[in-house]
Amino acid sequence: AAVAFKNAKQFDQAREACLREAEAHENNKAYLFIAYEQAGMMLKEMQRLPEAVQLIEKASMMYLENGTPDTAAIALERAGKLIENVSPEKAVQLYQQAASVFENEERLRQALEMLGKASRLLVRGRRLDEAALSLQKEKSIYKEIENYPTCYKKTIAQVLVHLHRNDYVAAERCVRESYSIPGFNGSEDCAALEQLLEGYDQQDQDQVSEVCNSPLFKYMDNDYAKLGLTLVVPGGGIKKKSPNAAQDKARGSAAVGSHADEEEDEYSGGLC
Repeated sequence: AAVAFKNAKQFDQAREACLREAEAHENNKAYLFIAYEQAGMMLKEMQRLPEAVQLIEKASMMYLENGTPDTAAIALERAGKLIENVSPEKAVQLYQQAASVFENEERLRQALEMLGKASRLLVRGRRLDEAALSLQKEKSIYKEIENYPTCYKKTIAQVLVHLHRNDYVAAERCVRESYSIPGFNGSEDCAALEQLLEGYDQQDQDQVSEVCNSPLFKYMDNDYAKLGLTLVVPGGGIKKKSPNAAQDKARGSAAVGSHADEEEDEYSGGLC
């Protein structure tokens, strides 16, 4: 009945049919979970997304209780995708739950995928304290599976988040701690971050902008690239004058002084 209603695009009736079938098969747990998830998808078609997510979450918990954690995590991810544009906060929670389930099952690559989605949403929502913690979790797992180049990229993301939090000390500590990651010290990522921190500390907006506009930063995930492009040093980001400009000004002042001396000499004997 549920399939027939769905095919006829009568999604409310299809949802009711799924729930009735779930109740009728209460002893058949495997079918019960599927029925709840299908009912959730019917609600999705009706654009009743919060209710859809609620049912899919319920199915996910049942999958977990029944010893099928992978299916539970996949359901949580599906729910996160459904609600992401409507309620990013809820999506973050669902992605983090999915990551936790995958991590417990030692499916670390899938856990990282979920954590990555959560981190980007946190940055997008300017929840920077939480984003910093989420990125640290990502980096720890990447280090555990010895994916060191990605650790370098996560360090860049962390530093940008900390600087947007106006926490230079945390940003510097983040780089310092990353020296223990094989290959980081001496990498282009490390050199760029040292240059960025130096510019930020000296309130040199030109230097900071140069680093943040480099390909290394611009071709990161869009949410992190935006952090780089909008980073302003303390003091309002006043650009320093170039050495050439200073020399030109000095030359101009000298020329004016010389001309004044000439005029003084010309009239030193009086007008007659």
